[in-house]
Amino acid sequence: MKAHVSSILLGVRDMDRAKQFYTEGLGWKIQNDYGISVFFDSDGASPVGFYAREGLAEQVGTDPEGSGFSGLVLTYVVRSEARVEEIMAEARKAGATILKPAGALPWGGYGGTFADPDGYVWSLGYSAMGTDQPYAE
Repeated sequence: MKAHVSSILLGVRDMDRAKQFYTEGLGWKIQNDYGISVFFDSDGASPVGFYAREGLAEQVGTDPEGSGFSGLVLTYVVRSEARVEEIMAEARKAGATILKPAGALPWGGYGGTFADPDGYVWSLGYSAMGTDQPYAE
């Protein structure tokens, strides 16, 4: 198996709320809406999609009522500290919970962390020295 993710599929409790948060709040564009699932235009990266949490849990054979930190963090690497601040503000305005405000990071970068309405954790980051991850924008 290669170190590759074909797509990221997140189980959401309220599809309409999730779509509103990402489209109206963060400016994502819907690529395909199948009713039970939706995928967003990923501009050539691994696509991100949503599926009803209960149905997704049933498909993978697990309990949909997991709680606490799942150990999953979605990262979004940008080209400037200013863009980190802009996205954090967009997320806050759209209803995200700010877990860690944007600021200097211990390893020398700059970033912040928020949770979307379903509790998925997003870590935004910028590093003037970093070349190990592709920039999202």
